[in-house]
Amino acid sequence: MAPSLHNAPDDAAMIGRVTSLLADYAACIDSDELERWPEFFTEDARYHISTEFNHARGLPIGIIDARNRNMLEDRVTALRKANIYEPQRYRHIISVVRITGSEGGLIQAEAGFLVVRTMIDGSQDLFVSGRYLDSIDFSGGRPLFARKLVVLDSDKIDTLLAIPL
Repeated sequence: MAPSLHNAPDDAAMIGRVTSLLADYAACIDSDELERWPEFFTEDARYHISTEFNHARGLPIGIIDARNRNMLEDRVTALRKANIYEPQRYRHIISVVRITGSEGGLIQAEAGFLVVRTMIDGSQDLFVSGRYLDSIDFSGGRPLFARKLVVLDSDKIDTLLAIPL
């Protein structure tokens, strides 16, 4: 059941659940447990990475556009077996969550994020910043992303965007 957006206790509980989901999601990626990453999504979920420029103009062009969990699983398999890229790790820093609405039984949420990338030589950089625009399904035993739109602040993207954000 969707929370009332005007009821503070319900909002606080929902924010807590979404915050926990995002923390688990980021920990999965940051600890290189990528085989578990697709489990955070519904079967027909959409995972889309775009830039603020394209998003603001409604342009459908994306850096990554996966239309279901099978495509996410294929991406992980490709990362592990086919793609060649310099070893690296991410560390997500996620802002406070805002519940922005509910529609069709899904909770809409937004959170800002930063990802620090550490390369094998120990060098670190602020890899990307942006925001998550999520539609979350709470109808099952645990919340799952029905849509995760990753909107990057900059249009200048490192071509080494291998690991999910």
